[in-house]
Amino acid sequence: MIESASAPPGVIKKFMYINRRAPHGGNYAQEGLEVALIGAAFDQEVSIAFIDDGVFQLKTGQDAAAAGLKNFTAAFAALGDYEVRRIYVEAESLAQRGLTAGDLMPLMYEDEDDDYAEKPLVEIVGKDALAGIIEQQDVLLNF
Repeated sequence: MIESASAPPGVIKKFMYINRRAPHGGNYAQEGLEVALIGAAFDQEVSIAFIDDGVFQLKTGQDAAAAGLKNFTAAFAALGDYEVRRIYVEAESLAQRGLTAGDLMPLMYEDEDDDYAEKPLVEIVGKDALAGIIEQQDVLLNF
């Protein structure tokens, strides 16, 4: 557990992982996902934001094998198992790239408090709302 130096003992910091790059063509996207999963495994309060070309990371039907690359995007389905419940996609970034919510992977988690009902992990928010969410974080990591 990572505790805040300025907060009382036992207070967990809020970490946001901001994904700005397309999923293939570099290591940033894959490393961002791996770091977020590691952070969640260590009981951090993890949230993830997808903006700019980062929204392509959640696009359904990706075929990285055709380009000779490893497809890591299936690992996004594990986020719910790691109790990552705050995943934000910027609406304006989607629209600028000709994408809609229907183009994104249907990432879900089982809500233990609601008889294990499946609920969506991804929330599409506007730029201003996302700015407010980002402002509430203790640590921001950009990928």
